[in-house]
Amino acid sequence: MRATDWCLSSAGAALVLATSSDEQHPAENVADGSSETFWTTTGMFPQEFIIGFPKCVTISKVAIQCYLVRTLRIERSTSKDPLGFEQCIEKDLQHTEGQLQMEEFPLPNFQATYLRFIIKSAFDHFVSVHRVMAEGTAENT
Repeated sequence: MRATDWCLSSAGAALVLATSSDEQHPAENVADGSSETFWTTTGMFPQEFIIGFPKCVTISKVAIQCYLVRTLRIERSTSKDPLGFEQCIEKDLQHTEGQLQMEEFPLPNFQATYLRFIIKSAFDHFVSVHRVMAEGTAENT
């Protein structure tokens, strides 16, 4: 079975929540597969967004491309609705002046129907998230 990036809107992913909104840089940009587009936060922290998958998937790796994020937490839910999240990862990211932060988190094949990305703190007043990826497989149903 071939691995798929389940965070892509073309794979059926949907952005179900974002805590800030900017018309020119909407949260849906994190799921378009491009590092050129991005979602920008609009102020205070924490900020978060939730991506829903079209079905329960088994994820082996999560990755993020972002800028000025200091502390990131990733949580998952296997519920039918975006509820009952449990923490998977929390990490302080390195500040990379003038370039994107690229973080990859290998995970022990866990299942999820939703991923919640929480930006707990930042190196500045605003951050940008350019792309998120969740590599894994799904059962054929």
